[in-house]
Amino acid sequence: MSESMDRGTDALKSHLASCSTMDIRQTRRGWCQECMGCESSSEFKYFVDGTQIAHSLEDSNCCCRCWCNPCHPFTMQVKELNTEAEMLTVERPCACCAGSCKCCCMQSATVTSGGQKMGSMKEQFYCCVPTFTLLDGKDQPIYTMHQPTCCGGMCVNPCTEGNPCCGRGCCKVPFRIYAYDQKDTNGDAPYAGKILKKAKSGATEIFTDADAFEVTFPTDATTDQKALLVGTSIFLNAVFFEGGNDNNSGG
Repeated sequence: MSESMDRGTDALKSHLASCSTMDIRQTRRGWCQECMGCESSSEFKYFVDGTQIAHSLEDSNCCCRCWCNPCHPFTMQVKELNTEAEMLTVERPCACCAGSCKCCCMQSATVTSGGQKMGSMKEQFYCCVPTFTLLDGKDQPIYTMHQPTCCGGMCVNPCTEGNPCCGRGCCKVPFRIYAYDQKDTNGDAPYAGKILKKAKSGATEIFTDADAFEVTFPTDATTDQKALLVGTSIFLNAVFFEGGNDNNSGG
């Protein structure tokens, strides 16, 4: 455990060591470019207890964003606000987009900090409910992640956060994080943490694809595991919520 706690940059450890939740907000950078049909680089701001601590800007090829979005490769480095010190870096290769079923060419991404591997996330074979395994820096599985389910785990349950069309659950898409050795992850099974895609505002939802995420970390998560979950939020945004791909998350 001590080896795990010493991993990552000082900037990463100073901000994530004691926090239990984080808000990640995508900016409306490039909205005019997107109105003309060209996908802009994604930019995010990171908040703990309402205070911005970091920012990031996607590094990717313009042609890939236009022609291969949302499955284009990219690198995104999360930097501490004001100092520009690296907190973590997400690297995602090109792979086939998510769909209602998937058996090959799986999506994946790797999270590093200061050149040290924090972990990775890998898409698994699934039917109807996209499922991911999160691995630590030694490629050992630590979490399973998927959306809440119903019908014995065969379908995504869109109502766990409230009415998905209006009211409390509007525009919310949860991804629940389970311990990897937990056998039952369906229905109302207990979960360790959650990544919640939520609405920013009505105008933002209608006119841009800028998203917001709330990350609730497992209570026993180490700093590098928290870094992995922050990187996973960026990964989920790219897989499900970029390039008009919002409907894919519903299975």
